Parts: sequence; C-alpha cells; structure tokens
Amino acid sequence: MPLAWLLVLLPWAGAAALGFLPRERVAALANCGVSGITFLLALLLLAEPQEVTGWTRLDALNLPLLLLASLIGLTTAIYSLGAIADEGLDPRRLRAFHVAFQLFMGAQALALLADDLGVMWVAIEVATLASVLMVGLHGTPAAIEAAWKFFILCGVGIALALLGTIILYLAAQPVLGEGGGLSWAALRAVAARCDPGVLNLAFVFLLVGYGTKAGLVPLHAWLPDAEAEGPIAISAVLSGLLLNAALLAVLRAKAIVGAHPEAVQPGALLLGFGLASVLVAAFALWRRRDARRFFAWSSILHMGLATTGFGFGGAAGNLAGLLHMLGHSLTKSAVFFGIGAAVRLRGSQRITDLGGLCIAAPRLGWALAIGIAAVAGLPPFALFASEYLLVSEAAAGHPWAILPLGLGLLVAVAAKVQTLQALCFGDPPPDRATGKVDWTSLGPIWAHLLLALLLGMVLPGPLRAMLGEAAGVAG
Repeated sequence: MPLAWLLVLLPWAGAAALGFLPRERVAALANCGVSGITFLLALLLLAEPQEVTGWTRLDALNLPLLLLASLIGLTTAIYSLGAIADEGLDPRRLRAFHVAFQLFMGAQALALLADDLGVMWVAIEVATLASVLMVGLHGTPAAIEAAWKFFILCGVGIALALLGTIILYLAAQPVLGEGGGLSWAALRAVAARCDPGVLNLAFVFLLVGYGTKAGLVPLHAWLPDAEAEGPIAISAVLSGLLLNAALLAVLRAKAIVGAHPEAVQPGALLLGFGLASVLVAAFALWRRRDARRFFAWSSILHMGLATTGFGFGGAAGNLAGLLHMLGHSLTKSAVFFGIGAAVRLRGSQRITDLGGLCIAAPRLGWALAIGIAAVAGLPPFALFASEYLLVSEAAAGHPWAILPLGLGLLVAVAAKVQTLQALCFGDPPPDRATGKVDWTSLGPIWAHLLLALLLGMVLPGPLRAMLGEAAGVAG
C-alpha cells in the first residue's frame, strides 16, 4: 500500500477502533497513539519520490502542509489528553469526539494528497461533516446554532465547489476526451487548450465555494461561531488544518486557470477576497469580548493575508502566502491551546474574566503572551517574516495595495496587543480561581512557538528550497 494512503487509512481505522473504547483515559491515550504513528508516517514522506500515484500526488506544495497537519494532529491529541475531561462530555459524546477527530484527520490528509479534484471535493466534505459533529458536541443552544450555521454555509460553499469542479471537467473534456478525468496534473497540462470562458466560470465557482471553507469574506460567518463553541481541540484543527486544505484547493484551481493566457487572471480575484477579508476582520477584532471569538476573527484575517500573497503571485507572493499559512497554523493553534487552558482555570471565555494570567498562572500567562505576540506578527516569528514579504511585494509590484494592506495590518496588530495586555498583564479578577497548568497544555504551546521562531529566524535550507518549488507549483 502506498505510504500516502496509510496517512488516510490509519486515522480512519483508528476512528473505527476508538468508537468501541468506553473508558475516557484509555480512549484519549489511544487517540494520542494513532496521531503519533500518523506523524511518524508523515515524516517518512520526506524520503518518498514526489509523483502521482493513482488518485494521490506528492509534491512540494502539499508536503509541508501534510507534515504540519500531522504535527498539529499530534499536539492537539496531546492537549486533549489533559483537557477533554474538563469539557463535561458524557461517555457517548467522548467517543464521538475521538471518532470525529480521527475521521477529520484522515479526510484532511486525503484532501491535501488528492490529485483528483473530485476526490479532493469528497475529502473536504467528509472533513467538514466531522468538524460539524465536533462543534455541536456540547449540545447547548449556542453549540447547536454554531454547528447548524457551519453546516449550512459550508454546505452552500461545497455545492458551489462541486459545480465548479463539474464545469472544469466539462472545459477539459473536449481536449482530454470522454475518458478524461479530474487529475490536477492532466488538467494543468491541457489548460492552455481549453475554452477560456468555461475556465473562468469554473474558477469563480471554485473560489467562492472553497473560499467559504477557508473563511474568506463574505461567506465567513460560520467561522467565529464554530471556533468559539466546540471543544478547544476543534478550534486548533479548524484554524490550523481545515482552512489550509480549502485554500490548497483554491491554489490547485488557480494553477490550472492561470495556465491559459486568455483566461481571467486569478490573482485579481484572490486579491479582492484577500484584502476584503483583511479589512473586515481587522476592524471586527475591536468589537470582540470573547477570547475564542477574537482569535477566530484573527483566523479570517490571516487567511485573507495568505490569499493576498497568492493574489500577488510570482515567486515572492506565493512564498509569502505559503509561509503565512505555515506560521499561522503553528501560532494560532498554540494560542488556542493557551486560551483553552485559561478557560479551564477561570470557567469563562470573556477576556475581562481571563485577565492577569501572568500573575495567576505565570507559566501559562507568559506562554500565551508570547503566542499572541507571534500571531500578531511581531518579530522574530514566522508571521513577521511572511508579512514583511507581503508588504515588500506590494511595494514592488502592487503599490495600490499598500494602503488597504497596511491599514488592515496596523489595526489588527493594535487590537491584538491590547488583547495581550488584557489577558496576560494587570491584576487577575478577585473572584476568579487560579491554579497550575500541566504539561499537556504547555508542551504543545511551546513546541509550536519554537517551530514558528525557527521559521521566522532561520528558515532551514531544505525547507526554503521546498517552499520555493511550491511557489512555482502554485502558479
């Protein structure tokens, strides 16, 4: 069996087994075990040839995202080992959580690996359904509303993406013939001979459809609710994994349409969605009083920034977008781990109730402070490097974009610094409990921050070469 399929089938086999483990601690340990083996298998991909194997492909574009996804899956499972007991779930819902988590991990791995665009569509839909289940696990009115909004809006998005996939197939059918499928490699090879009008129509549907999944404005309303109401683990994997898989689908479509000289330039549409998301999310941050909703809006902002980089295109723009995706996934999941630990201590998600963490729980408070600084794009972390590349590319080739991009960045940084001060410094509320935080929360936070620091300061040569090649694959 190809190694790529093991990354898909092992989590799904784990999901089937976890459904029969009634004891909470045993199931949580088994969840960590499956995630750990998956991570080790992902590391073995570094030695695999980059080629198409049946429905899957391995290339420089999806390999770093696969490694990142398996790492975040492992750290989220470790975090859940200490945190899931405090979620207040009954045994049936605990089993549902572990099953849905591994089902999601296998589906998003398939979405990243898929060479066939139809398989990618199915995989993203399966990952979405598993996410909806996790969002609604608490069964409260707010959780049910969030899950329902997630399902409806993303259902509209995935229907549009399906229509775009069908139109793309129809565009290539006269060239590929009746036996032609939806292989990304094959479609990109013949894109220059397809009807440009049909390609344009397909790309619009694909961008809007998968852009909904990526949390881009204007179909972004599901994301703040979904990341605020489900277990903390779902916030980490939604912001770190599902959004990346959806954006990768957009990049695959961009590379196909961009290969036709007479088709619409995908960069203009990506810039429109990206800058709109940056501006809307930046100003929305100032109205948030719930910590998890605040950082959910930050996810919309960062997906907008990555999309803006891909809209600029070229080696520098695509590199900035890819580096931003990696940096955002690492830092945002670290912040959600920290927020989750703080919520467990204080019993509230309101920013005013979580204040003074550096005094009440110093190890957690300082870890969260550094994480928020990293996600705000302050040096020397990865997001600072990617945002510097974005601004430099705007100044070099798209000067008109400097104003909206700079305004969004400044407004967002100011909001995050203010929230950092409110959460981590000052005196803790007198009526809120304090306590210690165990290694299952702190370990994943520091692991992510160290990797984000490495990406920002000393981008390793092999990874730099891989991202440079990936920038070419993205078109």
